[in-house]
Amino acid sequence: MTLEEIRNEIDKIDSQLLPLFIARMHCAEQVAQVKSEQNLPVLNTKREDEILESIVEKADNHGDEARVLYSTILEISRALQHKMLGGGSEIRSLVTGAPFQSVTVGKNIACPGVPGAFSHEAVQELFPDCDTRFYTTFHDVFKAIENGEADFGLVPVENSSAGSVSEVYDYILNYRFYIVGAATLHIHHCLAAAQGTRIDDIQSVYSHPQALAQCSDFISANSWDALEYSNTAAAAKMVAQKATCNIAAICSKVAAKEYGLQILSENIQNSSTNCTRFIAISRALFIPNDAQKISLCFSLPHTTGSLYSVLARFAMSGLNLTKIESRPILGKNFEYDFYLDFTGNVHDPKTLDLLCALYSELPRFSFLGNYKEQE
Repeated sequence: MTLEEIRNEIDKIDSQLLPLFIARMHCAEQVAQVKSEQNLPVLNTKREDEILESIVEKADNHGDEARVLYSTILEISRALQHKMLGGGSEIRSLVTGAPFQSVTVGKNIACPGVPGAFSHEAVQELFPDCDTRFYTTFHDVFKAIENGEADFGLVPVENSSAGSVSEVYDYILNYRFYIVGAATLHIHHCLAAAQGTRIDDIQSVYSHPQALAQCSDFISANSWDALEYSNTAAAAKMVAQKATCNIAAICSKVAAKEYGLQILSENIQNSSTNCTRFIAISRALFIPNDAQKISLCFSLPHTTGSLYSVLARFAMSGLNLTKIESRPILGKNFEYDFYLDFTGNVHDPKTLDLLCALYSELPRFSFLGNYKEQE
């Protein structure tokens, strides 16, 4: 057969498949009606497993491909049933009841570090007229939100070259506060030391582990000891207080100026496009009108292909995933929570239907917020 003849045959087969698919969706609608009358759950794992096992057996050499196809059909069927039955009513009420407002100025903001920290710069970007309160650790920021000491907190979550701040994701999944804003900042590190220090005098550099990782090439080239400190600006403050000529800090130019340090070298980060993403967290949910990023978290049932099935739902809804992070669940062996970011707005009916369906099916599901991300 020629390629054209084969394609004509495919078209004929597709013309037969589509009416059968539509008929199957009509059956799914009828199933939803029966389940509603009998108060049955949408997800029937036992029946779906039986269907997939039977399909794989009947498909011979194409069993794996058939499993993927029918798994997708079952996902579509369940999504339709959830929509008809109004599943995830708690999430739907939470989202529809959330006030529309932008990140509020003039509030108390919990920020890690000291004045001059990159986090402080991000605070000024998102909360230009706020009262900033500084805390030593990321955990202290989350505790401040929990205890009502601050209205918002701001923490870094990932860097373009050093990767995720795993500690922060652990706290996000533990506390499950709402994310109400985000900002991505270009990060330019400098080497700063006490006045009169020469670069040849330096033996050790202090900074936050993320900053040390972002400047690893520069540190290695000079054979310095890289010593971790709680924060880049806090490291600068410590170096200024010690005032010795054999140590330096990796920090921002703002921090160097804040603590009277001499800048020995600028832009020492490995990448010229070095960026860090910060998020603003809150105990209260609100959704800006121009929100375009959604965050959520969940765990997965111990079934084959469960992560693939969930991710396929986003593809079917035309949603673009921008971040996926997995973190171990404390006290459970080899069980994980997943954190997801994707573009979208919860007031889009298809997006809200998806969230409601996932809430009904997935363990430990939490909607973490719909917010605007500033560059």
